[in-house]
Amino acid sequence: MAKQEIKSITDLPGVGPATANKLIEAGYATIEAIAVATPQELSAAAGIPLTAAQRIIKAAREALDIRFKTALEVKKERMQTRKITTGSRNLDDLLGGGIETKTITEFFGEFGSGKTQICHQLAVNVQLPIEKGGLSTQDRVAKAVYIDTEGTFRWERLENMAKRWGLDPDEVMSNIFYIRAINSDHQMAIVDELFNIVPKENIKLVIVDSVTSHFRAEYPGRENLAARQQKLNRHLHQLAKLAEVYDLAVVITNQVMARPDVFYGDPTQAVGGHVLYHAPGVRVQLRKSRGNKRIARIVDAPHLPEGEAVFVITDYGIADPED
Repeated sequence: MAKQEIKSITDLPGVGPATANKLIEAGYATIEAIAVATPQELSAAAGIPLTAAQRIIKAAREALDIRFKTALEVKKERMQTRKITTGSRNLDDLLGGGIETKTITEFFGEFGSGKTQICHQLAVNVQLPIEKGGLSTQDRVAKAVYIDTEGTFRWERLENMAKRWGLDPDEVMSNIFYIRAINSDHQMAIVDELFNIVPKENIKLVIVDSVTSHFRAEYPGRENLAARQQKLNRHLHQLAKLAEVYDLAVVITNQVMARPDVFYGDPTQAVGGHVLYHAPGVRVQLRKSRGNKRIARIVDAPHLPEGEAVFVITDYGIADPED
């Protein structure tokens, strides 16, 4: 079947109405969700032979152009990557133009370093038109999902930030889908559900603030470390898959902990260990400076040079310092 003919899962070979219903009930309602599934998962969900599941997945991947590509093709695709402005030119420049789609960006730092402020700002900014640093087109407004694990979400901040851009605050808030994750299993189930919600609602930004808090609380101590890291790794892979398949930006925040073995330099490191070191595409450390100034530092990004930028947190959001 030609690529352009496959518009829904019922267009996939071997997917009749009964199989389609089973797949939808199991959370595989889109071609994208099927394309990133394993044959074993699909076979169990729809009650179909493994070979049939393999054929369905192959057709879904072909429809989405998931295949080997030359480095030149990859370069051309990367050049088309969209970016969301943070509201600070300094911070945007540090990030190579803003927050990228198809990538996980992690902000980590101590309490009050600006992690949640940036998340609120991005949930507003993603709704701006492309020429102003957002991801909205003439046809559709780009929307955001805000997964809150610590109760730090504040609608009042969104209102002030929307006014700065001349946007209707109520309209802006109606385009941000908020949910409080009550534990790590719930947090992961929310992301699973997003594979169906994202294409329907034109979600272009998914925020998890913070990504590690539930995992830390539920798996304390060294004896639970392996189980915690395994589960956190699975969650980060979920998010990476979501970003890649739907061409959206994923932003996660993380806390820091003290390292007693460090005597020189910064004694803090992000929570989550090596799992988090490898998962995000861009890792940014935030720290407090004088007054409302904050310093952002690129810690890890394969395509960005190491560097620092100063930004400020104002009543109307993230901005550049005036001096």
